[in-house]
Amino acid sequence: MLVLLVVVLVVILLIYVPAPKEDVDSKIESPVPDKNGNFTEVAKKAALAEKDTNNYWSAPDITSLDHDKNKDLILYGKDLIVHTSDYFGENGKLFKNNTNGINCQNCHLEAGTKVFGNNYSAVASTYPKYRARSGSIESIYKRVNDCFERSLNGRGLDTNSKEMQGIVAYIKWLGKDVKKGDKPLGSGLKEFAFLERAADPEKGKSVYSEKCQSCHQANGAGLLNAEKTAYTYPPLWGKNSYNDGAGLYRIASFAKYVKYNMPQGTNHSSPQLSDEEAWDVAAFVNYQTRPHINIKSDWPKIEEKPFDYPFGPYADGFDENQHKYGPFKPIKEKLEAMKKVKKTKV
Repeated sequence: MLVLLVVVLVVILLIYVPAPKEDVDSKIESPVPDKNGNFTEVAKKAALAEKDTNNYWSAPDITSLDHDKNKDLILYGKDLIVHTSDYFGENGKLFKNNTNGINCQNCHLEAGTKVFGNNYSAVASTYPKYRARSGSIESIYKRVNDCFERSLNGRGLDTNSKEMQGIVAYIKWLGKDVKKGDKPLGSGLKEFAFLERAADPEKGKSVYSEKCQSCHQANGAGLLNAEKTAYTYPPLWGKNSYNDGAGLYRIASFAKYVKYNMPQGTNHSSPQLSDEEAWDVAAFVNYQTRPHINIKSDWPKIEEKPFDYPFGPYADGFDENQHKYGPFKPIKEKLEAMKKVKKTKV
């Protein structure tokens, strides 16, 4: 009877007593307050977010220039990037009215060093390279002057000038540790999903009013500093904005830029705009009035035009309206299929 009782007790324990759970460390960090001591939703999300362990590119330490023979030229180049308008703007101390008054770092954030902020990390490692927009091999000098002529809606620099040499020296210094041909993690702009629908400028107008116009103003004209020498917040449309040949005039580029960098203070790990808001506000901003540049020589091979290039003709069969607003997924799939066919024929 005693043996039978022991057996019954063992069976009961196996059936009704839960197995011990594996001791898993599921520690959650407590939310931290923002700079004002408030536990905002952004602060909570940032505190509870899974830690990003990716090894993103970071700029070289500026103090390492102390023993660099090109220190003065590199620092001059950085100053030109940060204070472009002081040198080339309306009252520029080198050239007056050579640009629209925007600084290079208004687009290449933090002097071209911010992760996914359109930084310069991969420029030295990937140039010279073929660019479909011109249909030719381009040097870094050509790329810099493209920015002056398109994003700054101005005139290019003399390749041999101290200013061009300084800018290129700074860009090369930033990318000095990147292996030739490589694009480090965090370079350029961060990708995100297409919408299943077309981007909506009317919805984008509401996003702009709510989240953008306090800095860039209701008329998109930006906000000048107290001295009226440069823009604290650059114009997004109007006579002093980037022209319709600039890279940001492509809606996907603009959407990626604002998604992971705007409003000011945003970074790639804590975006404040939803995907839909980013696409819609890009559609609203980009098709406001802005300067025009002669683009007749752009994209000489029409089959190489990007899915969001807003000027025809096209080889993919989609019209200008869809290339402007989307949906873009069908266009991209068609372009990829065309490339595969071309490779097969070759």
